Amino acid sequence: MVFLILCLGNIGPEYANTRHNIGFMVADYLAAKFEAPKFELGRHAFATEFRHKGHTYKLVKPTTYMNLSGKAAQHWLSTLKIEADKMLVVTDDLALPFGKLRLKGQGSAGGHNGLKDIQATLGTDVYARLRFGVDANFPKGRQVDYVLEPFSADERIELPTHIEKTGEAVLAFGAVGLERAMNVVNVK
Repeated sequence: MVFLILCLGNIGPEYANTRHNIGFMVADYLAAKFEAPKFELGRHAFATEFRHKGHTYKLVKPTTYMNLSGKAAQHWLSTLKIEADKMLVVTDDLALPFGKLRLKGQGSAGGHNGLKDIQATLGTDVYARLRFGVDANFPKGRQVDYVLEPFSADERIELPTHIEKTGEAVLAFGAVGLERAMNVVNVK
C-alpha cells in the first residue's frame, strides 16, 4: 500500500524554521529516521519515500508555496495513482495550542490557505489532515507575521518531542487506518 504524505510549508531558507513550515520539519524527521533517499526535485515538490511495516510512505514537500498546495496534491495523487483517502496532509494550525495534534478525515479548511487550495483543486474536503498546533499568540491582524516567524526559544526546546509524536501519527495513519489513528492521536 502507498500513502502520500503531503507536508506543507514554504520553500526557501527564510522560511526554514518557521511555524508555517512544520510540515517540512516532520517530512525531514521521517526521512532521517527511516534513512530515506535524499529529497529530489520533482514536479511541484521535493519528494522521497520510505517503507515501514509493508507500506510505502511518499513524503512530499511542495515547491508551490503554501497557498498553491493543491497543485502538488493533485499532481502526486495522479502520479502515484492513488485516491485522496490515501493522502495525509501535515500542516500548522493556529487554533490549537502549541504541539497539540488533531487528525481528521474531512472538514473545513479552518482558514488555512494551503488547505483551502487543496480543497478547491481536488473539489472535495474528504481527505485526511494532521494539524500541528502552533498556538495563536499574536496581536490582532498579525497572523501572517506570526506563522512566518521561527518558533520561540521555549517552543524550540519542546519541538523535537512534538515532531516525533507527529511522525508517529503519520505512521499510525498508514499502519492502522484513519479511524483507529484518530482514536490514538486525538486524545485529550
